[in-house]
Amino acid sequence: MSLLVVLTVALITLLIAVLAIYLFWVGVLLKRVADNLDDCCESVQTIEGHAELIIPGIEHINRSGGIVAGALPLLYGHAERIQAKLAPAPQAPANGGSAARASSRRRSRLAEAVGFEPPNQ
Repeated sequence: MSLLVVLTVALITLLIAVLAIYLFWVGVLLKRVADNLDDCCESVQTIEGHAELIIPGIEHINRSGGIVAGALPLLYGHAERIQAKLAPAPQAPANGGSAARASSRRRSRLAEAVGFEPPNQ
Protein backbone atom coordinates (compact mmCIF):
# COMPACT_ATOMS: atom_id res chain seq x y z
CA MET A 1 0.00 0.00 0.00
CA SER A 2 1.14 3.42 -0.70
CA LEU A 3 1.66 6.11 1.88
CA LEU A 4 -1.19 8.20 0.42
CA VAL A 5 -3.75 5.42 1.00
CA VAL A 6 -2.59 4.92 4.61
CA LEU A 7 -2.76 8.66 5.36
CA THR A 8 -6.23 8.90 3.78
CA VAL A 9 -7.53 6.00 5.88
CA ALA A 10 -5.98 7.51 9.02
CA LEU A 11 -7.51 10.91 8.27
CA ILE A 12 -10.95 9.41 7.65
CA THR A 13 -10.67 7.42 10.90
CA LEU A 14 -9.70 10.59 12.79
CA LEU A 15 -12.63 12.49 11.23
CA ILE A 16 -15.06 9.73 12.23
CA ALA A 17 -13.66 9.73 15.79
CA VAL A 18 -14.01 13.52 16.10
CA LEU A 19 -17.58 13.37 14.74
CA ALA A 20 -18.42 10.57 17.19
CA ILE A 21 -17.11 12.62 20.14
CA TYR A 22 -19.04 15.67 18.92
CA LEU A 23 -22.26 13.68 18.52
CA PHE A 24 -21.79 12.16 21.98
CA TRP A 25 -21.33 15.65 23.47
CA VAL A 26 -24.44 16.98 21.65
CA GLY A 27 -26.40 13.95 22.91
CA VAL A 28 -25.35 14.68 26.52
CA LEU A 29 -26.44 18.31 26.16
CA LEU A 30 -29.77 17.33 24.61
CA LYS A 31 -30.37 14.82 27.41
CA ARG A 32 -29.73 17.55 29.99
CA VAL A 33 -32.14 19.89 28.19
CA ALA A 34 -34.77 17.14 28.06
CA ASP A 35 -34.41 16.54 31.81
CA ASN A 36 -34.80 20.26 32.52
CA LEU A 37 -37.88 20.45 30.30
CA ASP A 38 -39.38 17.46 32.11
CA ASP A 39 -38.81 19.18 35.46
CA CYS A 40 -40.42 22.36 34.10
CA CYS A 41 -43.41 20.39 32.84
CA GLU A 42 -43.92 18.87 36.28
CA SER A 43 -43.67 22.32 37.89
CA VAL A 44 -46.23 23.74 35.47
CA GLN A 45 -48.62 20.87 36.22
CA THR A 46 -48.22 21.51 39.96
CA ILE A 47 -48.91 25.22 39.49
CA GLU A 48 -51.93 24.42 37.34
CA GLY A 49 -53.28 22.15 40.09
CA HIS A 50 -52.85 24.92 42.65
CA ALA A 51 -54.45 27.49 40.34
CA GLU A 52 -57.56 25.34 39.82
CA LEU A 53 -58.27 25.67 43.54
CA ILE A 54 -58.15 29.48 43.58
CA ILE A 55 -59.81 30.33 40.24
CA PRO A 56 -63.33 30.64 41.77
CA GLY A 57 -61.94 32.98 44.43
CA ILE A 58 -60.20 35.12 41.80
CA GLU A 59 -63.43 35.38 39.81
CA HIS A 60 -65.21 36.54 42.97
CA ILE A 61 -62.45 39.09 43.67
CA ASN A 62 -62.70 40.44 40.11
CA ARG A 63 -66.48 40.69 40.40
CA SER A 64 -66.19 42.53 43.73
CA GLY A 65 -63.51 44.80 42.28
CA GLY A 66 -65.86 45.72 39.44
CA ILE A 67 -68.57 46.66 41.92
CA VAL A 68 -66.15 48.79 43.94
CA ALA A 69 -64.84 50.46 40.78
CA GLY A 70 -68.43 51.27 39.80
CA ALA A 71 -69.08 52.84 43.22
CA LEU A 72 -65.97 55.04 43.19
CA PRO A 73 -67.63 57.94 41.32
CA LEU A 74 -70.44 57.98 43.87
CA LEU A 75 -67.98 57.95 46.75
CA TYR A 76 -65.97 60.68 45.08
CA GLY A 77 -69.04 62.89 44.77
CA HIS A 78 -70.06 62.30 48.38
CA ALA A 79 -66.54 63.07 49.57
CA GLU A 80 -66.56 66.35 47.62
CA ARG A 81 -69.85 67.38 49.23
CA ILE A 82 -68.60 66.52 52.70
CA GLN A 83 -65.38 68.42 52.07
CA ALA A 84 -67.36 71.44 50.83
CA LYS A 85 -69.46 71.43 54.01
CA LEU A 86 -66.45 71.11 56.31
CA ALA A 87 -64.14 73.52 54.53
CA PRO A 88 -63.66 76.89 56.23
CA ALA A 89 -65.15 79.92 54.50
CA PRO A 90 -62.60 81.61 52.23
CA GLN A 91 -61.18 84.83 53.61
CA ALA A 92 -61.06 87.99 51.56
CA PRO A 93 -57.61 88.57 50.10
CA ALA A 94 -55.53 91.27 51.72
CA ASN A 95 -54.77 93.02 48.42
CA GLY A 96 -58.44 93.67 47.63
CA GLY A 97 -58.67 91.28 44.65
CA SER A 98 -61.41 88.73 44.20
CA ALA A 99 -61.36 85.43 46.01
CA ALA A 100 -62.86 83.46 43.11
CA ARG A 101 -61.39 80.06 42.42
CA ALA A 102 -59.41 79.58 39.24
CA SER A 103 -61.58 76.70 38.07
CA SER A 104 -64.97 75.27 38.82
CA ARG A 105 -65.76 71.99 40.58
CA ARG A 106 -64.31 68.95 38.85
CA ARG A 107 -66.92 66.83 37.17
CA SER A 108 -66.38 63.12 36.94
CA ARG A 109 -67.78 61.32 33.92
CA LEU A 110 -67.40 57.95 35.60
CA ALA A 111 -70.83 58.35 37.21
CA GLU A 112 -72.42 58.53 33.77
CA ALA A 113 -70.57 55.36 32.74
CA VAL A 114 -72.28 53.34 35.49
CA GLY A 115 -75.70 54.93 34.92
CA PHE A 116 -75.74 57.26 37.95
CA GLU A 117 -77.21 60.70 37.56
CA PRO A 118 -76.11 63.01 40.41
CA PRO A 119 -78.78 65.34 41.76
CA ASN A 120 -78.58 68.91 40.42
CA GLN A 121 -77.27 71.34 43.00
